[in-house]
Amino acid sequence: MAEGQQDAGAGPIGVLDSGVGGLSVLRQLRDLLPAEDLEYVADQAHVPYALRQADEVRRFATGITRFLLARRAKLIVLACNTASVAALAPLRRAFPGTPFVGMDPAVKPAAASTRTGKIGVLATTGTFRSERYAHLLREFALGIEVVTCPCPGLVELIEGGQADTAEAAALLRSFIEPMVRQGVDTLVLGCTHFPLAQAQIQAAAGPDVRLIDPSPAVARQARHLLTEHGLLLPPSATPGQVRLFSTAQPATRLSQMAAAILGLDPAPAQGLAWTGSDELALA
Repeated sequence: MAEGQQDAGAGPIGVLDSGVGGLSVLRQLRDLLPAEDLEYVADQAHVPYALRQADEVRRFATGITRFLLARRAKLIVLACNTASVAALAPLRRAFPGTPFVGMDPAVKPAAASTRTGKIGVLATTGTFRSERYAHLLREFALGIEVVTCPCPGLVELIEGGQADTAEAAALLRSFIEPMVRQGVDTLVLGCTHFPLAQAQIQAAAGPDVRLIDPSPAVARQARHLLTEHGLLLPPSATPGQVRLFSTAQPATRLSQMAAAILGLDPAPAQGLAWTGSDELALA
């Protein structure tokens, strides 16, 4: 491997989301790529992205990308379905030398595994309105009945660490029980926040409904791109470091959630501040 590739391979994988949902992806990346350093930016000052216009989300994702690239990120994962819909293609055009991985609702595996011919998709309104989602339905769900739910209020509960509360359980039942009554036997978790409430979603859906989390596939795609670009670090006895950043002040919620979800005590999250419409700096 050339010296420049070795230098690039030493950089971290950058991961961005509007909040803590992308920790579900960070967990998979850490499990699959334990030697890699991971840097995670949660734009909790603007969560949830689903309530914002696409041009706003593009500006935020661009600012976070610049911040991560300044820290020598060698690959960037958009661990957010809404950001992937709004910003993935523009980011690839703006930063052609950087590999990007985005999120897609897992319509293809859901359509392939359903027994009843009916699948459910839990996602946000921005995902459902996107051309990318429409394309997935046209390509992979012909002849499949797709029942959708935008799950209003669920992201906010998960972001607040309330996924296992009675309020969240009641909300999930109101979303999922009507879908099950319609014959849905497979549910797509189409927002990275939702795997953080997977046990509660499964309880509402019942044991006969299969849940599909796209996070493992995202981690595999990251590994594939690192290998393809000569950036994958070899196995190491020393695990990579996890660094956390949040635009919320204080950033303690991100640290607490990361410790619980990742099963380790990462360094406390560092604060970030927006200094312009799409510029970030350490607070």
